Amino acid sequence: MALDQSFVGRTYPPSRPYEVGREKIREFAEAIGDDNPAYTDVEAAKALGHPDVIAPPTFVFSITFREVEQVVRDPKLGLDWSRVVHGDQRFVYRRPVRAGDVLSVTSTIESIKSLAGNDVLDVRGEVQDPSGETVVTVRSKLVARAAEEE
Repeated sequence: MALDQSFVGRTYPPSRPYEVGREKIREFAEAIGDDNPAYTDVEAAKALGHPDVIAPPTFVFSITFREVEQVVRDPKLGLDWSRVVHGDQRFVYRRPVRAGDVLSVTSTIESIKSLAGNDVLDVRGEVQDPSGETVVTVRSKLVARAAEEE
């Protein structure tokens, strides 16, 4: 069943604020195997002009993924979550994410397409600080694989 096209342009309410902690940044950097000292050493980050440690570029995925999940689990959209695979992820930064940032995400469905029986959903997440400044824009492409014919 095709997804409801009326969802294109729909924006969901901002997520609850997420406070970025030094330890979370360190754990993430360790998990991805990136030993850049700006991710773990305050002095190294300050030497690069940052007020505190910064997060690896893909760190915001851990924040935005929950919000994309909220969008695609919306029962009115009609997406079969069990058939969804991650198609693409893009990040456009205005500035690095830093320890101490308090961020929220507002998600918008940008497009819904049907390709070869698969539904392709593009979601944009605006990651903002409390002043409303966009820190990073995240674009996620999700593909709901076509159901196999029995």
